Amino acid sequence: MRAAVSSDGGNAWAPPISLLPKALLTPERPLRALITAWALAFLPSVVLGAAVTQLLPKLGQPELPVVNGLALSLVVIMAPVVETLIMAAVLSLLLRLFPPTVAVVLSALGWGVAHSMAAPAWGLVIWWPFLIFSTLYVTWRKRSLLAAVAMPAAAHGLHNLLPAISLLMMHRN
Repeated sequence: MRAAVSSDGGNAWAPPISLLPKALLTPERPLRALITAWALAFLPSVVLGAAVTQLLPKLGQPELPVVNGLALSLVVIMAPVVETLIMAAVLSLLLRLFPPTVAVVLSALGWGVAHSMAAPAWGLVIWWPFLIFSTLYVTWRKRSLLAAVAMPAAAHGLHNLLPAISLLMMHRN
């Protein structure tokens, strides 16, 4: 297993989180962790999104009312930072009550439920990226609070970048 080792020598991660790549489970090599997190968040969420759209076509999809440069910056910069700060607060509480793996899974499920309130299909897709973002937060919290917030916020921003650009391009045509 690739479980991260906590400072007290015990395993910090249990399955299924311990099965993720080591780059996500150790607070080392930030660029590698960021690229790994983006790939592991984005690619499966595209597959999940396609599956949800095909299997449940009548389920509500998220819509951005305004698609322009401001909306792009809100989706790529502001939302990831604000949501990461909220996630940090919630995870800090969850980590007082549960082991890291349970805290991360509960965080991801909570984000799925929260996004389902805006659009049911969105919640079925968004839990996976937030599992990755929550894992990054817990992993990088061992290094510093700044790193713990910066890493998932950056991965989240990258995650939102391609869809935001594609929406912007579609609405400009």
